[in-house]
Amino acid sequence: MNCLHATARIAVLTIGIAASPLARAEEPAGSWPELRDTLYGSKPIAESDGVVALDAPPRAPDPATVPVTLHLDPARDIRRLTLIVDENPAPVAATFEIGDGARIESIETRIRVNAYSNVRIVAETADGQLHQAVRYVKASGGCAAPAARDPAESARTLGEMRLRRLIDAADGPSREAQLMIRHPNNSGLQRDQITHLYIPAHFVSDLRILLDGKPFLSMSGGISISEDPNFRFRYAGADGTFTVTADDTDGRTFARSFTPGAS
Repeated sequence: MNCLHATARIAVLTIGIAASPLARAEEPAGSWPELRDTLYGSKPIAESDGVVALDAPPRAPDPATVPVTLHLDPARDIRRLTLIVDENPAPVAATFEIGDGARIESIETRIRVNAYSNVRIVAETADGQLHQAVRYVKASGGCAAPAARDPAESARTLGEMRLRRLIDAADGPSREAQLMIRHPNNSGLQRDQITHLYIPAHFVSDLRILLDGKPFLSMSGGISISEDPNFRFRYAGADGTFTVTADDTDGRTFARSFTPGAS
């Protein structure tokens, strides 16, 4: 075989390997080894074992509003969920605490993705075990993307909340609700479109949801949660009154109660 034919054969083999499903599934570790050490040390984390699952688009059309859904195994007593975007400036997007007996089956929200990155959810069960699911998302520039709404409108509607109770799931006693909060959730990396100066970070830092006075779901959030935070959750059990309290980084507190049949 002459050199030209040998070179061509190597090129074909290389292309074939790169295009194989196995190669596409292998994404770079990136920042995760260091993050893992910082957040969890040497504690073992089981992966893709069905305790928790993550839905996210492989390529996001809008990096500032990437939808993600966290699925929880109802048979496991999951108490904490940490949503991580490995390559974001502030990788921990949110930490969710689940109330005892809340019976939450899934949580859906929208996040900013600043660079091609593994997005992962790490679940901690009541016995302290860790489980994770990972998806690779191709998106870039989400943390610096300009706000979708006019700043004056954002200021006027700051802290307004709405909760929609969705139709009961057809396959059982599960219910769904969607909480929407008006807030710019500025990341600190966006620029004013007129002055070109950086807009200070201003986001919902803490969220607490009670169901009939009992802890249901709480969140500690960061700059990676999208503008106008939106949380859709599916849960099993009886309906009741939701009481929602949100704090932001400017020291403001917003609160509202939602009774059954009202929004």
